[in-house]
Amino acid sequence: MTTLIALIVAAVTFGTVLMYGTLGEILTEKSGNLNLGVEGIMYMGGAFGLAGAFYYEKAVGAAANGPVAIIIALLCAFLAGMVASLIYSFLTITLRANQNVTGLALAIFGTGIGQFVGEYMRVSEKGYVALSNNLKNAFSATIFPDFLVNIPVVGRIFFSHTVFFYMAIVIAVAMHLFLKRTRYGLYLTAVGESPSTSDAAGINITKYKYLATTIGGGISAIGGMVYIMTTAGCVWNHEGLSGVGWLAVALVIFCIWRPLNAIWGSIVFGAMMIMYLRLSLPFIPTEIYKILPYIVTVIVLIITSIRNSRDKQPPASLGINYFREER
Repeated sequence: MTTLIALIVAAVTFGTVLMYGTLGEILTEKSGNLNLGVEGIMYMGGAFGLAGAFYYEKAVGAAANGPVAIIIALLCAFLAGMVASLIYSFLTITLRANQNVTGLALAIFGTGIGQFVGEYMRVSEKGYVALSNNLKNAFSATIFPDFLVNIPVVGRIFFSHTVFFYMAIVIAVAMHLFLKRTRYGLYLTAVGESPSTSDAAGINITKYKYLATTIGGGISAIGGMVYIMTTAGCVWNHEGLSGVGWLAVALVIFCIWRPLNAIWGSIVFGAMMIMYLRLSLPFIPTEIYKILPYIVTVIVLIITSIRNSRDKQPPASLGINYFREER
C-alpha cells in the first residue's frame, strides 16, 4: 500500500506538468492550429518562470514572499509562452506558413531560448541558479492543513499536492465549460471544425485562432515552470524537460481533445513515465517503460479510427491553413 500511494503521489507530481502542456495544446488544436512547438514553449516557460522568481528574490532579499514569487513565476512563464505562440500564430495564420514546419521550428527555437536563458543565469551567477529554501518550500508546499494531509491513505492521495495541481484541475474544468456551455466556446469549436462555414456565419476566424493559440501556448508554458519549480527543486535543469512537450502532444490524442480527460490522462501518463523508478522489474529494460505512453497513444488512435466516431476525432481543419479566397 505504501508503494502504491508513493507511486500515485509521484504520478500526480509529474502528471501536473503534462496536464498544463496538454490543456494548452487542446485549446490550440480546438481552433484548428496544430502547434508542435510545445516542447520549446515549455522550455521557455521553465527558464523564464525560474528567472522571474530568482531575480525577484535577488531584488528584495530576505523580504521575498512565497505567494508573490509564485505569481511572478506564473506570469513570466505565461507571457513567455504567449510570445512564442504569437510568433507561431503570425507565421501560420497571417502568413499562412506550413503549421508542421513552423511548429517544429518553434520547438527548436524555444528549446534554444530556454537553454540560453537558463545557462546565462547560471554563468552570470557563477554557479547553480536556485531559490532559497524559503521559496522552495512555498513552491512545493500543499495548500491544505496538516490534519487533512495526515489522514491515512486519503490524505496523501488527495491533499498533499502543490497549488499547481489544483489550479490545473480548475483550468481543465473551466475549459470544458467554456467549450461546451458558452457561445464563444462553441464559436471556437466551429472554427476548428469548419473555418469556411464559420467565416460565412460572421465569426472572426483570425481573432479566435490567435486568441486560442496564444492563450494555449501560455498555459503550456506554465507546465515547464511547474517542472522546474517542483520536480527539479527550483534549480535550472536543461535536460529535465527533454521530451515532455512531445509527450503532451501525444497526450492530447490520448485524451481525444477533451479537457476533462487530461486530468486523469496526465496522471496515467505520469505514472507510466516514473514507473521504472517505483516498480522496476529487472527483466524489463528501462526504455520499455519510457515508451509506454507513446504505445498507449498509438493504440488509442487506432481504436478511435476504427470506431470512426466523429466526437472522438480531431477538429476537421486541424493543421490546415485557412484561405478565405478558397471559401
